[in-house]
Amino acid sequence: MKLGVHGAGAIGCWLGGQLAAAGHEVVLVGRPWLAEAIAADGLSLTDLSGPPVRVHPQVVTSPEVLADCDAVLVAVKGKDTTAAGEQLAAVLPAGMPVMSCQNGLDNAQRLRAVMPDQRVLAGMISFNVVRTADAAFKRGTSGPVAVEAAPESVALARALRDAGFEVLERADMDRVLAAKLVFNVNNAVNALADLPLREQLMDPGYRRVLAATMDEARAVLTAAGKPPVRLGKLLPNLAPFALRLPTPLFRLVARSMLKVDPQARSSMWEDVTRGKPTEIDDLNGVIVALGEAHGVPTPMNRRLVALVREAEAAGRSPGLKPSQLA
Repeated sequence: MKLGVHGAGAIGCWLGGQLAAAGHEVVLVGRPWLAEAIAADGLSLTDLSGPPVRVHPQVVTSPEVLADCDAVLVAVKGKDTTAAGEQLAAVLPAGMPVMSCQNGLDNAQRLRAVMPDQRVLAGMISFNVVRTADAAFKRGTSGPVAVEAAPESVALARALRDAGFEVLERADMDRVLAAKLVFNVNNAVNALADLPLREQLMDPGYRRVLAATMDEARAVLTAAGKPPVRLGKLLPNLAPFALRLPTPLFRLVARSMLKVDPQARSSMWEDVTRGKPTEIDDLNGVIVALGEAHGVPTPMNRRLVALVREAEAAGRSPGLKPSQLA
């Protein structure tokens, strides 16, 4: 296939790079510095195990050349969804499959609102990717990719499997995205802790904070008619219980659900430390907004939103201890 990726950040480069490594023709839409870096040294991808993969996909800075692709993946941040959709709607032919690969609950709906002629598909990327150098990215956690089940998604799902991804074709994408959001509330905790994910999760104090935050998210999403569902080995309804176990038991349970690179951190931590806007409004902020709409208290998520905004303004993580977060 010929596949476009609009939004060549960590997730976009990882998806596009792996698809290119599997033999598909890939066009990344990204910033000029990325185009220069890939032209000079290629795109380097490091998985949880094995040597890095280096590929040389085409990189452009505007989406016009995506018009002759077979499908386009959208991987911009939530705040940029509407603008990206308007750009793509102006250049893509009617009926082209466009898959949202973004965090949050409603990016596919936002795209559909401005792309009525294209076939917008909801998608979910469960794993974490961090940029380690200008054109080098490392996957930090395991997990599947979910694609909205539809005739237009069959070839795209096959291409993703070609590239080595575990692909779930699901008709219940609203509940799939809700499940991802339950796990994503940890992005804020990790950004504020200023620790690798594995080190954070091995601390019972951080786990108690995260469990309470996830409980709020599950209650809110259930009240909103989006009860989270299982995602492969990821069990959002079991996770808060597991987080409250003694560390030796938690380590055993977590090992069966998720692989985590020792140096992996959340994308929100990366944004804070690089002085970039975070996705807090599309993650914990959504839980707060839905809680207000459905009468469910969300004090943990509300406070995390405020703390992340303070960290954004400061341009650095405060490195809060578990007792400070609690």
